[in-house]
Amino acid sequence: MRPSHLAAATALLVVLGRVSTASAQALGLPVYNSGVPTGLGVYGDVAFPNAAAGDGHTFAVTGRLGVSRIGVTATLGSFNPSGPDNTITTVGANGNYKLLGGPLIPFSATLQGGIGYGKEGSGLGSSKLWRFPIGLGIGITIPNPALAIKPWIAPRIDITRVSVQGGSSDTDSNFGVSAGVEFNFLTGFGVHAAYDRVFANGDDPGIFAIGAHYGFRIPGL
Repeated sequence: MRPSHLAAATALLVVLGRVSTASAQALGLPVYNSGVPTGLGVYGDVAFPNAAAGDGHTFAVTGRLGVSRIGVTATLGSFNPSGPDNTITTVGANGNYKLLGGPLIPFSATLQGGIGYGKEGSGLGSSKLWRFPIGLGIGITIPNPALAIKPWIAPRIDITRVSVQGGSSDTDSNFGVSAGVEFNFLTGFGVHAAYDRVFANGDDPGIFAIGAHYGFRIPGL
């Protein structure tokens, strides 16, 4: 978000303006687009935004469900940027559609559209932040005897809207890209890491995250 978009904000909203550049379906997390999962997956993440993305840290839990070529994701997170205690509870969701890929095809291409929401403060002067990442994810699965390695990259358009209760609102869009890798073991357990960057005017917000996940196979899916 450009500095001019925050010219009328209070000191509290300046902090939110820094937070608003943190790109993800849920604030303070990378945008994950590694493909449509098989069955149900539960993911836990800890993320570390850079100074342009609000600094601090984020904890989040995510559920992912994949049925054939369709995938849905829901995330609940707690984003604690640097500065005064202003922890933001944030939620996010997205839908994925697999264009290419299958059980015997290591390459996948996935369309994704997402939404994220966070609110800071209450009453007059409180702020709401909406995010709408729209992009394409490309992944390759590298099989090994004990685990599968899946690197992926996902360019996107990142749309952000900030509104102030009793004040102004503003919408901005930038190019963003996220990339990561998953290590999936035969037991269903796995670990993952990702990095996200938005190319905005001035400092580019970036977020690094690591986590673990577990996949549950659902008969018939």
